[in-house]
Amino acid sequence: MRGKRSGNSRKGAALYNQLAVLRAERGVSRAGLAAAVGVNPQTIGFLERGDYGPSVELALKICGFFGLPVEAVFSLHPFAPMSTQLYRSADPGGPT
Repeated sequence: MRGKRSGNSRKGAALYNQLAVLRAERGVSRAGLAAAVGVNPQTIGFLERGDYGPSVELALKICGFFGLPVEAVFSLHPFAPMSTQLYRSADPGGPT
């Protein structure tokens, strides 16, 4: 699954994120993440769909919740599909 894109009307740049992937792999609901970072669950949905770009404060709170650096959660470029990342790191030499 690829990260979602958030629009940024100030400069027309896109902000991609891995929120849905991280929530799914850790079994965290939108409501649970929202409560942990102090926002409405709808805000998490807006972020995941790319309808809203987070403030720096919110992005840092989200990254703190997941225990990950900002670049692991948010990016100016699309994230590679998870299967590509897994197969590339698990088998660098290819099939035997």
